[in-house]
Amino acid sequence: MILLPRGCRPVECVSLNATSSPTFSSLHIHTISTAHWPQRTFPFAIVESSRIMRLLQFNNDGDFSLTEFFEGDIPEYAILSHRWEAGEVTFKDLTDSTSKGKAGYSKIQFCGEQARCDGLEYFWVDTCCIDKASSAELSEAINSMFRWYQKATRCYVYLSDVSIRKQKVSDTSTEYTWESALRASKWFTRGWTLQELLAPRSVEFFSREHNRLGDKGTLERQIHEITGIPTTALQETPLSQFDVDERFSWVKCRQTTRGEDKAYSLFGIFDIQMPLLYGEGEVKAFQRLREAIDKPLKALTSSLGSKKDLLRQLPYADEAPFNTYHRQHEPACLHNTRVSVLQEIYDWADGKDRQDERCIFWLNGLAGTGKSTISRTIARRYSEQKRLGASFFFSRGGGDVSHAGMFFTSLAVQLSINVPPLQQYISEAVTNRRDIASLSLSEQWRQLILNPLLELQSGSPLSYILVIDALDECEHDRDIKTILQLLAEARSLMTVQLQVFLTSRPEVPIRHGIRDNPQAEHQEFVLHNIQPSIVNHDISLFLEHNLGKIRQDWDLRANWPGGEVLRQLVLYACGLFIWAATACRFVEEGGEFAEDRLDGILQRISLEGTPEQHLDEIYLTVLQNSIPPTYRALEKEKAYAIRRKVLGSIVVSLSPLSAASLAMVLSVPERVVTRTLEKLQAILEVPNDPTRQLRLHHPSFRDFLLNKDRCRNFWVDEKEAQGTLATRCIELMSKTLEKDICELHAPGYQVTQVESSRLQQCLPPEVQYACLYWVQHLQRSGSQACNGDEAHRFLQEHLLHWLEALGWMGKTSEGIQAILSLEELVSAGKSSEIRSFVNDIKRFTLHSQSVIEKAPLQLYCSALIFAPENSIVKRQFKKEILPLIQMKSKVRPGWSATLQTLEGHS
Repeated sequence: MILLPRGCRPVECVSLNATSSPTFSSLHIHTISTAHWPQRTFPFAIVESSRIMRLLQFNNDGDFSLTEFFEGDIPEYAILSHRWEAGEVTFKDLTDSTSKGKAGYSKIQFCGEQARCDGLEYFWVDTCCIDKASSAELSEAINSMFRWYQKATRCYVYLSDVSIRKQKVSDTSTEYTWESALRASKWFTRGWTLQELLAPRSVEFFSREHNRLGDKGTLERQIHEITGIPTTALQETPLSQFDVDERFSWVKCRQTTRGEDKAYSLFGIFDIQMPLLYGEGEVKAFQRLREAIDKPLKALTSSLGSKKDLLRQLPYADEAPFNTYHRQHEPACLHNTRVSVLQEIYDWADGKDRQDERCIFWLNGLAGTGKSTISRTIARRYSEQKRLGASFFFSRGGGDVSHAGMFFTSLAVQLSINVPPLQQYISEAVTNRRDIASLSLSEQWRQLILNPLLELQSGSPLSYILVIDALDECEHDRDIKTILQLLAEARSLMTVQLQVFLTSRPEVPIRHGIRDNPQAEHQEFVLHNIQPSIVNHDISLFLEHNLGKIRQDWDLRANWPGGEVLRQLVLYACGLFIWAATACRFVEEGGEFAEDRLDGILQRISLEGTPEQHLDEIYLTVLQNSIPPTYRALEKEKAYAIRRKVLGSIVVSLSPLSAASLAMVLSVPERVVTRTLEKLQAILEVPNDPTRQLRLHHPSFRDFLLNKDRCRNFWVDEKEAQGTLATRCIELMSKTLEKDICELHAPGYQVTQVESSRLQQCLPPEVQYACLYWVQHLQRSGSQACNGDEAHRFLQEHLLHWLEALGWMGKTSEGIQAILSLEELVSAGKSSEIRSFVNDIKRFTLHSQSVIEKAPLQLYCSALIFAPENSIVKRQFKKEILPLIQMKSKVRPGWSATLQTLEGHS
């Protein structure tokens, strides 16, 4: 598009050859005008040109040809990453047909053949797909490079200095000889390969002999150790979430042939476009890059700073979005699977039927039918299209994502990021009601989401999608019903369309919440009603893909596992993707004994029984395989007991714990926990780092483990497990909590002044877990608190220490909820002493809440001093008051009728 000044018209048509001139800085146009304007030069800023990309493909004669595509028409393609060496094939070599005699020709052949194996017709190699004789094209290519790698379907890394030999270094080693060569590969030392590692979603590594070594996921640990790049950056965490200095550090030890390229290779890492000025030198190039990075930040800082500060006040569930760190390895739907259901969802979301005003799409299905995988696929698609407003993936036992307490506040924070115009209106809502997070769900929905959306102007059609996964895993049926009623109000929006895609099991509260609400007009898809042949086809592709990767990784025979075995496995799955996924993980965990693992599955399972019984069998197979058959009867019973203890604690925990933290809570050696879990990775996500959280691969395992009729020797008594955790939490707090836990030695210290690293050191994750959840575990165990029991003794000795810890954690509100739950627990019993004490604790904490939240050490000063003289808490802890403080006037004898005073409201 060319924009001319008013009154001008071109003398003659101007044409551009995009093939030979994909970029330009200005365009000369002869114009005639009543003002007799001379020839004008219009800057590039007002000229829009279509960028092109050249892709290679095989000819019928086995040679290669180049095809040019405009940016909007580029097909799926593979891309090569390699280290430039002597004899590379250039663009001129291809056009002159002189490429076959060069050493680099074999790399192009490898890339093309591998792409063809992966079903891709087109591929891209930097040496020959860019005409480097054109400085304009080279500049455009370098500025586009990150995006080209990012959009590639597959990226193949060819390592010419890594040769594969499949024997191990020694009989006791788990490292292959090629791994040491991988760690020494020069590919990891080059500047340009940094973006080639980080940008693509799929990065596969190949040896000099074209053998597949693994991918960015399976080699994650090695890549992290080689490069120092965080594992989160190796997956789908947006690079913008890493600070500028950290991203600069990733290239510090890398080299480029030209000094300037060290800076230019970071354009995509920082999402920056700059002109190339070869000859300016490395220092000047980095200086320009820094200025380009800082420029938008400086402009935004003043206007957005205060708004972001306000939004940070909203409670946020870090693990709610679809693309959080812990979900990075969870799959989306494979190509050519779930075709019909995905198309129906896309048609609804894209408004194919203009008359369809249903704002809710409810995908329901039995456990293990693949609902969450579809949710991730939908969220990723519309995130890439900039139409995802927010996502929230509920998870029972997942802490902040197991309940509705942070549901609407988390959606609001994401909406403010994904829909920038909303930031102003959501910030205003927080300004108007600083206590918004403590209001009802309906108030949060209307003030933080609905009303801000109503403020958006209808300059262009706006349509956003909320993805809500596993709503049935949200605690409290009444909250589920309320959420459904509120989401249905999205129909009232006029200037913006808000669509809600939600998944769940077909539980009664959700069925009634949707079907009994006349406002909740919805589209419904029932996964378990899909024709079995369609589901079996998709499961077959899933098994073929995953077992194929195992075959490649372990160099198994070419036809393994074979068509007949695949057909048997599909029948065993009974339509459950979770069965197929668990079976594949179990086989993969076997490593070099993968074939034996698969044979074991085939021998154990019959075609008889329900889908649930088949799922039970695969879970039992994994559990029983974790206990060596050579154990004697007594040893087996001990092994069963420790698995019940460890697994029971994991499935009833209210927030994920790491192996190290779980060991501390259970008061067992860490090695016992890690040894117990190391053979259970088919059903549990067990990170190599013992400080990372443990997670179930699927919630159906929790249902299985807590059902005595299904689980046999591994059955976990839920109430007993809850009671064990309650006791262990109280014991852990009693041993670790103390006055001035952060060793600040000054009662005036505020929460905002304490570094997070100090807090984590003084209050490690297991202690924070115990502080947050001990009351809930006690409640769920079915026990009653009574005079003189462990809960009563803990409160008599450590109440202030507990409240102090909650204050430093920023969890005073959660502590108050725990006290209210404890009050319900003691009110049902006959123990009057603890009942009176807990009631007084409630009054004391509500009265002192603002003090505890700002400066927790004031618990031992102003909070106690200004409590009534007859307060049980004051009498119990009077000795804690600093001796230098003296009261000049008396305080009231008892609590007033006012339960709590809210400050800052008019």
